[in-house]
Amino acid sequence: MKLYLIRHGETVDNVAQLYAGIKDSALTVQGVLQAERLGQHLAASEIRYTHVFASDLQRAVKTAQALLAAQPEPAAGSALSVRQSQELREQDFGFYEGKPFYARQRESNKSGKDNHRSQHQDDPDFKDVESKESMTARTDAFVAEHIRPLILQPAPGEDTVVAIVSHGILLSHLWRSILSMFVKQTVTLAPGLAVGGRGITPLEYLGGWSNTGYLELDITSSPSSAKTDDGDFQPEHALPGSLSSTTKMLIRNVNGKEHLKGLKRARGVGSSQYDEGQKKIESFFKKAKVG
Repeated sequence: MKLYLIRHGETVDNVAQLYAGIKDSALTVQGVLQAERLGQHLAASEIRYTHVFASDLQRAVKTAQALLAAQPEPAAGSALSVRQSQELREQDFGFYEGKPFYARQRESNKSGKDNHRSQHQDDPDFKDVESKESMTARTDAFVAEHIRPLILQPAPGEDTVVAIVSHGILLSHLWRSILSMFVKQTVTLAPGLAVGGRGITPLEYLGGWSNTGYLELDITSSPSSAKTDDGDFQPEHALPGSLSSTTKMLIRNVNGKEHLKGLKRARGVGSSQYDEGQKKIESFFKKAKVG
């Protein structure tokens, strides 16, 4: 089984530096180009999806649709569609949705957001940011319903390839929910894959996701992958029904961005909201350079 955890393309609120968790921020022109590049890159690598999941927010859905649009024409009656899930939504920033990032005050050790929160948490209209526990509960539920069954019961005669398009903070929680199913010694990094800077980065914290950056995982299992009582070490946060040591995971790529090499921001319009009425924009800009 191959599994890709993918962040959506650049959005209008990313550019404006606004908090956009559950706010349905649209992709920019640059964001659509990023998504198209990713779809083309993976298709050229002969990646053929069997399952595509996405947050139900438009920035994730449209990124996922770009992945499918780059796939070869499917056989009649076998067209794949994006399965949307609210469990894959970004962290709810509550009171801060749509508001600008707050700068850290020089005299304070707190972040700008934390300082602002302490000043306004008693306001009548204040809504707190979604907790880490709430996000973990969502990602645990998604993994238990959709990912674990695909690992334990793969379709016969089919190479399972799963893409999940979501959001930066939520993807970190999703990764830890996936990691929590595995015995520690069964998770390895691909040869030559460097993670983090100085020292050793714990697997739970592999780093952030750039726009359309992806985490690539290979999961293999023997015919019997149910948990066994063999004393294998399990992560502190382990999902019920964790996998046994017969199931292994290889981390092939962290924040993959090869598809973005050479992609330049379209002058004047790259940061603008993408207009659905436009032609396929990458070809538009290629034609604009002619002559």
